[in-house]
Amino acid sequence: MADLTPLEKSNLITRNLQEVIGKAQLDALLNEVIPNEKEEKEKEKEKEKESTEEKKEEKKGTPRPLKVYWGTAPTGRPHVGYLVPLMKLADLLRAGCHVTVLFANLHAYLDNMKAPWDLLEVRTKYYEAVIKAALESVGVDLSNLHFVRGTEYQLSKEYTLDVYKLASLVTEHDAKKAGAEVVKQVEHPLLSGLLYPLLQALDEQYLDVDAQFGGVDQRKIFMFAEKYLPMIGYKKRIHLMNPMVPGLVGAKMSSSDPESKIDLLDEPEAVTRKIRKAFCEEGNIENNPLLTFCKMVLFPMLKEGEPFVIHRPEKFGGVVSYPTYADMEKAFAEKSLYPGDLKLGVTEHINRVIAIIRAKFDTPEMVQLIKDAYPDMPVPRFSCVAPAADAKNQKKKQPQPKKPAAPAVEDVSRMRMQVGLIKTIEKHPDADSLFVETVDFGDHTRTIVSGLAKYYTTADLLGKKAVFLTNLKKGKLRGIVSEGMIMAASNDAHDKVEVIFCEAAEPGERVVVEGYLGEPDNQVDAKKSNGVWEKSVQPFYSTNEQLEVTWKGVPLKSEKTSSICKVASLVGGSVH
Repeated sequence: MADLTPLEKSNLITRNLQEVIGKAQLDALLNEVIPNEKEEKEKEKEKEKESTEEKKEEKKGTPRPLKVYWGTAPTGRPHVGYLVPLMKLADLLRAGCHVTVLFANLHAYLDNMKAPWDLLEVRTKYYEAVIKAALESVGVDLSNLHFVRGTEYQLSKEYTLDVYKLASLVTEHDAKKAGAEVVKQVEHPLLSGLLYPLLQALDEQYLDVDAQFGGVDQRKIFMFAEKYLPMIGYKKRIHLMNPMVPGLVGAKMSSSDPESKIDLLDEPEAVTRKIRKAFCEEGNIENNPLLTFCKMVLFPMLKEGEPFVIHRPEKFGGVVSYPTYADMEKAFAEKSLYPGDLKLGVTEHINRVIAIIRAKFDTPEMVQLIKDAYPDMPVPRFSCVAPAADAKNQKKKQPQPKKPAAPAVEDVSRMRMQVGLIKTIEKHPDADSLFVETVDFGDHTRTIVSGLAKYYTTADLLGKKAVFLTNLKKGKLRGIVSEGMIMAASNDAHDKVEVIFCEAAEPGERVVVEGYLGEPDNQVDAKKSNGVWEKSVQPFYSTNEQLEVTWKGVPLKSEKTSSICKVASLVGGSVH
């Protein structure tokens, strides 16, 4: 919007942000202009004739656009939580900024290989299509939006040399600290994860931007960039940070659990079903993911002057509208807006946006792109691939009883998960962070070494029935051979870890995922790069609101007693 004043642009750029580092620099840049060359030359010729007042005349020219970049790794299929940063990109574009979206394909691979290398390019194409469709759905001009792949410049000689320069300055402590909120934390991190913050810092320089935008979880990397870029001769940038927004239907939206997220291509019935499950306590405005989503996404989507409308049935009060988010929040706090009303309104507005996005994907080419990018995920239904009805033949056909679907065979079946009773447990003699357990599996016992000493006492685990992986390749940990692995869930920061228990089961019972049948391998190497465990199984575990441990949304159960495997309190955790 060229007619906006610098102050109006600043307000639009910073609205709903949690923090801005470099606000004075931001305002100064927004007040800069690019001089008109013709006018400047004429002024130079008339310089001696200018009066004192003319010399004081303010320079005229074109407002200098702020250059901002936002990076995203093309990993899981984007869900509605993705609209939070996209609506800020819409604000930036409306404020006249030049916005670069960096598809951090190299970062995605370095961050514990969250995306297989052979799928990165096609997933990048999918992400680009989704971003364009989402921004177009709210009427944003995309002429100042640019897409860049990380590998277009991150493999250059100059960039690589700068990586080495930073590597000679950055300590292991600082690299690990910088990535603590972004890179998955493990006891023995790969070098690739330590490089991640260095690359993200250098991206600011090589994309030639004034500012980087991201979530507040990126703050440590932003501060890392501010500290280290000047050490190799580059300037500090402005940093714009969104707050972290809770998932609508759980503590964490998980791309691997279909019921914990609303996909940007979901059908209306699916959106309605999932929003009904959302936490929404009457009168609670402090811990309400639906209100937060309205503030960060749905209200910014509205056209100027357009109210947020909820079409309630007449028996529940009829249509109600709110001109501003503050009006809606006040009504909810005063309990004149009920949770059911809010869910109805959120569902309607999300479906309106998703319908526009779905329409852009409703072609055979786009459906094939979805299949290629996420071959292990179900493809949403579209009209372009619906089977054509043959009324003439249908009349002749007699209804046939449906055959039960054959159980699916997936890689999770190749892992032998069993319930084990912890008979003895003691600290490892040579490692304070390790326990050594003797575990009863009914017909035999095993020695298991686990890294749980930071999270549990021996008394917490002695005599408990936990879930173990028992067909892993044996490994030696500080001199003691471990014959399996205890399964546990953790949060993203890895500062909360909870063992998966199955107390009602019998020792030795196999733990299965209902509907996925198959025999376990004799041996699986969990540490093998791109192996079955880390590539095809581990990423799809999570814990739900009922504290059940699930695989692709299906709870883990003991095979004979059908006991559900659970954690103590961790919702939205990943399993390792």
